[in-house]
Amino acid sequence: MDNSANSASGGSIPLQAVYGPPEVSRPAEEPGEYPFTRGPYPSMYRGKLWTMRQYAGFGSAVETNRRFKALLSAGQTGLSVAFDLPTQMGLDSDDPLADGEVGMVGVAIDSIEDMRALFADIPLGEVTTSMTINATAGALLLLYELVAEEQGVAKEDIGGTVQNDILKEYIARGTYIYPPAPSMRLVTDLFQYCEEHLPAWNTISISGYHIREAGATAAQEIGFTLANALAYVAAAEKAGLPVDSFAPRLSFFWNAQSNFFEEIAKYRAARRLWAKLMRERVGATDPASWRMRFHTQTAGSSLTAQQPLTNVVRTSLEALSAVLGGTQSLHTNAFDEALGLPTEGAATLALRTQQIIAHESGVTDTVDPLAGSYVVEHLTDELEKAAEKIIDLVDRSGGAVAAIEAGLIQGQIEDSAYRVAQATESGERIVVGVNRFQSEDGRSVPGLVVDPTVETDQRSRLATFKEVRGDVSRDLASLKTAAAGDTNLLIPMRAALKAGATVGEVSDELRQVFGRYRP
Repeated sequence: MDNSANSASGGSIPLQAVYGPPEVSRPAEEPGEYPFTRGPYPSMYRGKLWTMRQYAGFGSAVETNRRFKALLSAGQTGLSVAFDLPTQMGLDSDDPLADGEVGMVGVAIDSIEDMRALFADIPLGEVTTSMTINATAGALLLLYELVAEEQGVAKEDIGGTVQNDILKEYIARGTYIYPPAPSMRLVTDLFQYCEEHLPAWNTISISGYHIREAGATAAQEIGFTLANALAYVAAAEKAGLPVDSFAPRLSFFWNAQSNFFEEIAKYRAARRLWAKLMRERVGATDPASWRMRFHTQTAGSSLTAQQPLTNVVRTSLEALSAVLGGTQSLHTNAFDEALGLPTEGAATLALRTQQIIAHESGVTDTVDPLAGSYVVEHLTDELEKAAEKIIDLVDRSGGAVAAIEAGLIQGQIEDSAYRVAQATESGERIVVGVNRFQSEDGRSVPGLVVDPTVETDQRSRLATFKEVRGDVSRDLASLKTAAAGDTNLLIPMRAALKAGATVGEVSDELRQVFGRYRP
């Protein structure tokens, strides 16, 4: 049969018109069994639904706290924090480089006082929290731990995930501070700290999401993400951590794009390939180290500013693909996010999308309902093979860190993004409302407006906090000394933050020792 390019629907794996038994057969393993193609747990959603974790954060900690409470009241089952750009870059709100950015794309967190306000009256022993933070992941995790401690939460009950995936920042996103080597040290120091102090915390969310948003194909999303994951595993082992002591707490973060069957197959292929890599290549012996657990977010890059209500349909199909692919946690984008930060009503509708899938669609009644589908099994096999070739390319380039420093991964993604842009421009790839089926009423949806006084108010609060906190110079000096040696950095960092040091101040101490990364 003739293959088609499959480009009109955004897929990257060519498909035949029909598939049948000669091409594929039903997978032999059961759900919850190695290599986990059919799901990481035997009962999947029959035993426990995925965590409905809507991403939220804007303006002040107080305002974001209100949004968190509204989402929890609407039935959300986990929190997910977006931080503003200065916080992500280790800059306090009073830094001149933070001008115009405070509270704009997430919440501003400068100190423990802000973290207290962010989680006021939210029981941190009962909810889990995901924090999308990388270069300053250690500082934000420690502030969270300190606030949970103030609430009286036992360390073993502090649960959630910190993204802590610095390699993809060099590849696709750009919120790095330090060069790769000290950045990797911070990652593995966090692994070690959590092993000893926060046993229920997921120490990293290895992110294909932003790689895909930058223009990668489904196979590249798997391949480059798992190559990064292998680099983290190797760095942790080099730092003296036995693989089975930290690997069960690794988690992943995938992008749910628009090509329905290819996305379902992507999750299955990624789970299977990771299990094989961890058992056969790394040598992990604990089955929990082979099991991939992951969060999924619907694709921001698929949202259109033209006819934004059509994004409700896109997001629904993307969310359904993630559920059929076996995600453990899910965020559904709001339909108005192509225009700005989501309004409360749009965020609630996005949550309702998950709830309808969970409670009305029937897809949770059986595990891996598309297993044995000829086309899904074919796509699973093809994506696994394509991702293996990408990992081999990275290996031959010296591993993920070397490939990033050489620009190889970035170049591969840029080429893929260019091909998609060409296909969209020519009309070969159809985007409803953008290059086909346009209308004139596209931008009638009002977006969220962040209060323009947020920045001045945040700076005022920070100035007051610094006046009353006491002397933190000795604690900051201890952190700087540790950075020049080989002590786990989270120990002196925790002491400094507890004493009242800010995120910007602890980052400045590390900048003095590690320097800044310049691509």
